Amino acid sequence: MPNKFAIGFYNLENLFDTQNDPNIFDDDFTSTGDLKWNNTRYDKKLADLSTIIAEIGKEETGISPILLGVAEVENKKVLNDLIGTVALKNLNYDYVHHNSPDERGIDTALLFNKERFSVLESRSYSLHLKNAEGARDFTRDILYVNGTIDGIPVYVLVNHWPSRREGVEESNPKRILAAKRNREIIKEIQSKDTDARILIMGDFNDDPQSIAVRENLVSTDLYNPMVFLLTRYAGSLTHRGDWYLFDQIILSPNWMKAYENPLKYEKSAIFNPAYLAEAEGKYKGNPLRTYAGDHYLGGPSDHFPVYVIFKSGNSSF
Repeated sequence: MPNKFAIGFYNLENLFDTQNDPNIFDDDFTSTGDLKWNNTRYDKKLADLSTIIAEIGKEETGISPILLGVAEVENKKVLNDLIGTVALKNLNYDYVHHNSPDERGIDTALLFNKERFSVLESRSYSLHLKNAEGARDFTRDILYVNGTIDGIPVYVLVNHWPSRREGVEESNPKRILAAKRNREIIKEIQSKDTDARILIMGDFNDDPQSIAVRENLVSTDLYNPMVFLLTRYAGSLTHRGDWYLFDQIILSPNWMKAYENPLKYEKSAIFNPAYLAEAEGKYKGNPLRTYAGDHYLGGPSDHFPVYVIFKSGNSSF
């Protein structure tokens, strides 16, 4: 068994099936919708995403990621179709998914290698937000999964925080509330397991240095290994020419112990090989997205995946 493994997170940019669900706003993602979403485009997106997923961290570890949090998945059908693709069907993946009340119908999920990770329990935690009119603002739940990696207990929280669509400052209180909700869950975990190994991952719609992440989520009992990955020239997504690192994986300090550590942090990275990016023109180097507005580009996602490498065993090197 390889002594290194990767854990990653990937926003899949609206992985919808082609069928209309009357309970959510998915009309655009049908053959008669504005985006002209059809089986050919859906199958291509699945094939592209699965090929990428299989390669995350593989150069360093020799294997595909043993855990992968994902965002913007519509339902269990798209997850079943994803792990059933040619690139993933022999990699022993399963997933944890709970439907959330998001009005667009996009959820988070956790893919896992059944040989390396066993699920003990899972549930979702809702965010109770309000819009400007004081009505309930339905958004993505936080997915909680407790399981074991090679027999060692770990706790995973998969997030997709409220967007910046209404403005950064205007929407910031919603992300602060999401951060505080994570802290409540962490406190609950630590009340039962004082030395809990915790992973908080997701698309936070905020950078590592943003107030919601830096001041309301990451504290002395957490470490953000992604903090140095964002530069003027690199991140996990772009907007109007600027790079951002909304996609992050945050760790409890016990992953960092130098000695007698069976699951030891080694490095963090953005998975951004050239084939995931625009090859030329004004947007060269940007993630090759599926859609720009309602214009079909045919890329896999408007985000690059991020990942963390761990070393298993008790070596201090």
